[in-house]
Amino acid sequence: MDGGFGPRIIFQIGGIPITETVTNTWIIMIFLIIFSYVAGKNLSKIPKGFQGGVEALVDGIYGLVSQTMGKDKIGFAPYIGTLMIYLVFANLLGLTSLRPPTADANTTMALAFLTFFMIHGFGMKSKGVGGYLKGFTEPFFVMLPLNLIGELATPISLGFRLFGNIVGGLIIMSLLYSGLGYASTLLGSSIPFLQTAIPVPLHIYFDVFSGVLQSFIFAMLTMVFVAMAID
Repeated sequence: MDGGFGPRIIFQIGGIPITETVTNTWIIMIFLIIFSYVAGKNLSKIPKGFQGGVEALVDGIYGLVSQTMGKDKIGFAPYIGTLMIYLVFANLLGLTSLRPPTADANTTMALAFLTFFMIHGFGMKSKGVGGYLKGFTEPFFVMLPLNLIGELATPISLGFRLFGNIVGGLIIMSLLYSGLGYASTLLGSSIPFLQTAIPVPLHIYFDVFSGVLQSFIFAMLTMVFVAMAID
């Protein structure tokens, strides 16, 4: 989408439009790759400083996965950690004046469908195809349509919950800055105090608090749904 409130087209490759969602995602990926390289370089047996902080983060993620999904599912920790860290950086990108990739429904729905495929893929692997599909007829066979609708609703609710919260905050902040700009023009001054004092607490809530919270909720729901499908 080019123009309006949707993500702008930055450039084209072979006629394929590349939006700011894609370019901003590349920026996050490059940063995380460099961070991972630096964090894993020159490791010592006794962690301290930067290494100690990184190991504390990794231990926290493994502990969260173990408590939420069970110790037998600790193998999901790398994916959940990657998902959570990416979402935090994506949601906080608005603080740099760049558009968060999660303000694009394409991004959030892609992540939601990854969770959807994990739920059913690992559910079938754990219970067998027949046993897993039989679960859709419980407690009574007449519940099959409702159970199917409930499963299909999972990625939609996951994707649009994250998208709605992030894009809602983006819209509010855009309207706020437009209003402050109009007030500045109307009053004939830059009103620097209002332009600083009003947006800061709202940025803290919509970008920092809401962004981190929504990242945690998405990762938690992914863990809960996958664990329920396996068990």
